[in-house]
Amino acid sequence: LAISAKTGEGVPRLLEKIVALIPPPDGNAGAPLRALIFDSHYDPYKGVIAYVRVSDGRLLKGGYLTLMAQGTTMEALETGYFNPQPYPVPQLAAGDVGYIATGLKSVGECRVGDTITTASDGASAPLLGYRPAKPMVFAGLYPTRIEDYQELREAMDKLSLNDASLSYQPESSPILGHGFRCGFLGLLHLDIVVARLEREFALSLVVTAPGVSYNVVRTDGETVTVVNPSEMPPPTEIERLENPG
Repeated sequence: LAISAKTGEGVPRLLEKIVALIPPPDGNAGAPLRALIFDSHYDPYKGVIAYVRVSDGRLLKGGYLTLMAQGTTMEALETGYFNPQPYPVPQLAAGDVGYIATGLKSVGECRVGDTITTASDGASAPLLGYRPAKPMVFAGLYPTRIEDYQELREAMDKLSLNDASLSYQPESSPILGHGFRCGFLGLLHLDIVVARLEREFALSLVVTAPGVSYNVVRTDGETVTVVNPSEMPPPTEIERLENPG
């Protein structure tokens, strides 16, 4: 086929070939609903918008749904496809890829990899989802102004909504104040997260030197994982250090 993405030549024939040669996705529209969340973002008017791939059953607008891992119940305020902009439709069926406006206000309630089913007579087992990402590099993120700590917390919550590989927990420093100890896939991931926090949320940050985690075997036989140098036991209590990676 002669195809030009610039002029559109041959694109209709290409789409016909795709439909003819690629088999439709598997799925049972008569089975209980199971839909996998693969991405999401927050909309100030509709709450969390979950991007889903429906494996079984039907997802109806206005129906009540449950997130199987979180146990959260919600209403499907809107369902639709991407065409390429959001295109509302009354339902999504097995094999469809689309979105759901959940109305959820907490970004921690709708996680990538979770399975959506109906609130009543739902599926008994979730989909496989995704293997949790393992952080390899750790660094501390602190706001340059103490009063920006709450804004940093909210920004981290929103970023983690569609970046399942980002992990973080609060920590405090006698010099830098309150911030977060964050885990990243690598140095590039760290740079991207910091750039997004500064660009999208107008935050000014102090980033501590990145490091890796260690398994510390103490002289009493206990093994502890250390990601912050301040948590390292005294040298007299350390039998040996191991890199868990």
